[in-house]
Amino acid sequence: MTGVMCALLGAGGRAAYTASYLVIAGGASGGTADTNTGTGGGGAGGYLAGTSTLTPSTTYTITVGAGGASPSSVAIGNNGSNSSALGQSATGGGGGGSSLSFGSVTPPNSGGSGGGGCGTYANGNPGGAVGTSGQGNSGGFGQSSTVNADVQCGGGGGGASVGGSGSFGSGAPGGDGTASSITGTSVTRAGGGGGGKRTSSSAAGTGGAGGGGNGGADANGSAGTANTGGGGGGCGTGGNTLRTGGAGGSGVVIISVPTSSYTGITTGSPTVTTSGSNTIMQFNSSGSYTA
Repeated sequence: MTGVMCALLGAGGRAAYTASYLVIAGGASGGTADTNTGTGGGGAGGYLAGTSTLTPSTTYTITVGAGGASPSSVAIGNNGSNSSALGQSATGGGGGGSSLSFGSVTPPNSGGSGGGGCGTYANGNPGGAVGTSGQGNSGGFGQSSTVNADVQCGGGGGGASVGGSGSFGSGAPGGDGTASSITGTSVTRAGGGGGGKRTSSSAAGTGGAGGGGNGGADANGSAGTANTGGGGGGCGTGGNTLRTGGAGGSGVVIISVPTSSYTGITTGSPTVTTSGSNTIMQFNSSGSYTA
């Protein structure tokens, strides 16, 4: 019995305790395109939630992933970076696909949630990329069309749902994110980026709930919201002007522990709040917590 009790106690005789966590990776950017085409929305960063047992006097490293940067030339979107904490690792979102008018199609990337695809007049309807099991969802299909018709691109996948697929006349929305009440208030995060659209005759895809950026209709895509893991919106271009996809939103790590066990020993300047009998640390950048 004594040996079991010692295994449950850390330095100073304090008992191990349970923490709840939310780990979200950085969202991906939408693709960048020119010459009468568009790009898919970026996938949201991977989303992980659960509980973990903390050992007193142990320091736990917190890594918060950056969002993917907007490509500066014609290319698929850049993946977001991974986030990790308490033995959990969330995968960065997958970049949105890109295409050239009458040219090649570059498929989107897989990630925590996958990027949306985008077709051209001559190259079919490329599928969205897959998400990581247990972390996110796939991106949507792009919609190609006949010569002189419009081009609509798929939305990036979100934490709770797949990205929308392009249809004639409108861009596709990003997949919605997932709600969590770990801070004491319900907040939705990890929305996918909306798909871009070649012309401004109708709207591009809206970003998914939870920080996804809107797609651009003959315009640049909007960035995902910081510290939500939201994907950036895809772009569209009705002429020969370079349009860029929106950057992905950075990730976040949130840890909730019993206030009676909270040590206050942190690095990285987390935002610390209380809700009921719990103390909540929100890491918007990397740091650590010593239990």
